[in-house]
Amino acid sequence: MVILTTIYVVAAVLLLFGAAIFVHEWGHYIVARKCGMKVEEFAIGFGKILWKKEKDGILYTVRMIPAGGFVKLPQMLTSEALEGESNEDDEPLPEISPWAKIAVAVAGPIMNIVFAVVLATVIYFVGLPEMITPPVVGNLSKESTEYSLGIREGDIVTKIDDQAIPSWEEAYKLTALSLTNRFAVTFLRDRDEFTHVLTATPISDEIPIKTLDLPSKFPPIVGRVLEGQAASEAGLKQDDKIISLGGIPIGGQGQLIDELQKNGGKATEIVVRRDGENVPLPITPRMIEGNVMIGVQFGRGPRVYIERHPGPTPWENISAVGSLMWRTLYALFHPTQTGVGVSDLSGPVGILAMLGAMVKTDYRLALNFLVLLNVNLAILNMLPIPVLDGGHTIMGFIEGIFRRKIPAKLQEWATTGFAVALISLMLYVTFHDVFMRRDIFVDMFNSDTEVQAPADPSPTASE
Repeated sequence: MVILTTIYVVAAVLLLFGAAIFVHEWGHYIVARKCGMKVEEFAIGFGKILWKKEKDGILYTVRMIPAGGFVKLPQMLTSEALEGESNEDDEPLPEISPWAKIAVAVAGPIMNIVFAVVLATVIYFVGLPEMITPPVVGNLSKESTEYSLGIREGDIVTKIDDQAIPSWEEAYKLTALSLTNRFAVTFLRDRDEFTHVLTATPISDEIPIKTLDLPSKFPPIVGRVLEGQAASEAGLKQDDKIISLGGIPIGGQGQLIDELQKNGGKATEIVVRRDGENVPLPITPRMIEGNVMIGVQFGRGPRVYIERHPGPTPWENISAVGSLMWRTLYALFHPTQTGVGVSDLSGPVGILAMLGAMVKTDYRLALNFLVLLNVNLAILNMLPIPVLDGGHTIMGFIEGIFRRKIPAKLQEWATTGFAVALISLMLYVTFHDVFMRRDIFVDMFNSDTEVQAPADPSPTASE
């Protein structure tokens, strides 16, 4: 069963990701043909050719690196760094108008938007599961600023800066992408609402993305157990749910950390929920650099999705994606205030991993991720950068307005330089996907998920 599931996920991911690339390149291809241009190759991917077929003088290929694709058009400036050298031709090809170049350049992004609208329309009719982690506050340290303000375990976050907060995911996203670190947070307790202004702080020195110091009221889940440390020696396993420490019930990661610090390095008992049973394990925490540690990385825990039927309207879906992308780009260009940097972006490996996790959970989540991917492809490709469609569009406008061709050497240098920069960026983010975020992606794929029918829309605490 595991092998069949893996085969299904891999096949579905390649099909869906390939579809996004295909429609983009097909837009370039069909408009180029309509404009009478010569097409040398239609390629999905870069690098070594895995499959090829020639028809009517056009080479159709699938290549090794699934990071994009290209339509090789010798009458337009191409990038040999990405596409290889053009075929030699004894007869010079006729020049094409700047407006034809612009039409070909914008056709790819337009097709991505059209594809996104089609997918969003399908999602509206079939419905969309939405992940909900109820924003219920867990155990707070009595020494914390939040506790001194009167915030208590069980309080529910309803708004941040007057924006409704249906889940912890929305809360984390809002605070991470905001330029400010001060937020008016509204809580609900016993049908009474109250508001406090809280300060978000960086997660750690290594992860500068800021978040509110409000723990979630959910028992911590063991993600990765570090070899040779206390948890490994005690027998803790991945996906164990930590129920108690030293006889004290544990309601969240914050409480576990607090109780460990109180316990120090003394031998104690940790109880985990495993395969439906409570398993007591003796454990002796260790002092490492002044902190009490047991050697586990927390997992995400079970993910709960609530059915939404019908799904969001196509306009709601695509406008939400556009808004998220704008906020992400805005945060990316203000790293000092937000802590969001280039290393936080995901490349092809991260995209495929996230798509795989969604395919495994529910096909509608994968289709919705494809809406995000297509809108992103359209917007990013229209950035005014040589080698991207936006660069070709700008150069076409310059030639059309001034009725002069941009010197070929200048175009070649600019295109080659930005192609190398683009490849370097992809390698950089891929490095972080493979070596820095690998455990996150594995945890996403292995995490238990549950899709529930809609119930009472008000958030409630649950295990």
